[in-house]
Amino acid sequence: MYRQVISCFLVLTMAACKQEQKEASNPMDKEALYQEKYRPQFHFTPSEKWMNDPNGLVYNDGWYHLFYQYYPDDIVWGPMHWGHAMSKDLVHWEHKPIALYPDEHGLIFSGSAVVDKNNTTGFGKNGETPLVAIFTYHSMEGEKEGRADYQTQGIAYSLDNGVTWTKYEGNPVIPNKGLKDFRDPKVFWHEPSSSWVLTMVAGDHAQFYSSKNLKDWSYMSDFGKTQGAHGGVWECPDLFPLPVEETGEEKWVLLISINPGAPNGGSGTQYFVGEFDGTTFTSNQQEPKWLDYGTDNYAGVTYNNVPNQDRIFIGWMSNWDYARNTPTEKWRSAMTVPRKLVLHQVEGEYALANYPIASVGELTSDTLLPSTEVPVATSDTLYVQGLHQSEIRLKTASKQMKLLFKNDKNEVLEVQVANDTLGVDRRLSGQVDFQENFGARIHKAPLFPPKEEQRDFRILMDRSSMELFVDQGLLVFTEQVFPTEPYHTLIIVNEDSQHPILVESIKRMESVW
Repeated sequence: MYRQVISCFLVLTMAACKQEQKEASNPMDKEALYQEKYRPQFHFTPSEKWMNDPNGLVYNDGWYHLFYQYYPDDIVWGPMHWGHAMSKDLVHWEHKPIALYPDEHGLIFSGSAVVDKNNTTGFGKNGETPLVAIFTYHSMEGEKEGRADYQTQGIAYSLDNGVTWTKYEGNPVIPNKGLKDFRDPKVFWHEPSSSWVLTMVAGDHAQFYSSKNLKDWSYMSDFGKTQGAHGGVWECPDLFPLPVEETGEEKWVLLISINPGAPNGGSGTQYFVGEFDGTTFTSNQQEPKWLDYGTDNYAGVTYNNVPNQDRIFIGWMSNWDYARNTPTEKWRSAMTVPRKLVLHQVEGEYALANYPIASVGELTSDTLLPSTEVPVATSDTLYVQGLHQSEIRLKTASKQMKLLFKNDKNEVLEVQVANDTLGVDRRLSGQVDFQENFGARIHKAPLFPPKEEQRDFRILMDRSSMELFVDQGLLVFTEQVFPTEPYHTLIIVNEDSQHPILVESIKRMESVW
């Protein structure tokens, strides 16, 4: 009986999704598109309904693909599909039909995608190069029965650059031997071993598998049972090499999302720097390092097959503490701006910076406020029309300062620098009472020692978010905010008696829609 109910549910869900595809293909008035309250103007959002983790980030034939966890019937989490969008520059997006639907094996949870250039799968026909998606199946039937093996791994392929997909008839390709939270496969081609390497998570640690054809997988090793943060479940791993900017040596980086257990509450992303020999990842790092100290950058992973070999990252701009409760009505959730990852060595420690890619900067247009200087031990009030959709650049060596973003209702978002600590206070930023954790406390992080005399601050303000990058992304805060009216005033308070604050520019960010 339960199987019949599930089958009926899937039929109804697919019918609803096909109707949405039909509606999405109809031409729409661009002037009326994406103007709802709080709708981000230069961050990716679904046209409507619920979205969470980015999935299947891959570049192929001139297009960047963004797949994502999607529920097409409500603005709260529900049976997961893979939504799909494509872009030429990673900032302007075209919505595409839903890529993957639930089936008899389960819902479609997070995963990755690769370009099978050598046709190792045999899926390629008539010279077409297959895209292959690797994802987690989540059986609701198995979960409700209390089994521990309800998550398995499946694959699907596309021969038309991701527009349509065919599930592999031999799914699942990695069965579950009784591990709860056995999910989120991220795959890459490992040239030295001429094999595919898959990283996934199993509760409180990562596991590594290898395959010659993406269908038959062998377990190799695991990592992390006694290293890093363990305040919650490990999710969305990603393993890749990066050169160290200062020395040129190659290191391997492992991203691990964790929920809960982040430094400022709820969801967050930690990383490890170490070595990978084709079988085992090792790291001397015992304590967690955090990619982002804000509370709204989770489940992020990087692109496969990028032509210039840059390591480009996109994260889900939300937090499981309150993701289901944020005050939007037509859609829910956005992605971070795409960011380039760069590995640095700072005072003998490895540090992973993340900073907006160049095409994000190309969205700036009108100068809303020219260069101005805030002297020592003083404050300046700047009235900026369009502040809620802007890029702000500062340079300063001030050790004691505040930036206050305000509106006519005296709602304020505050950025604080106090000696070697940076804080973000959104307790009075607007709507905060939709969930108790959203405005519960000031979010804080230690500042790295400055690489130059002055620190570099870059702030991207969108209609419901702030992304703060310090020293080219060595420290990052990503925060959602929901002011009841747009911020239009920036008050800069410089409490340092020796160092002025240079506001290099405040520029408008153009809408990508």
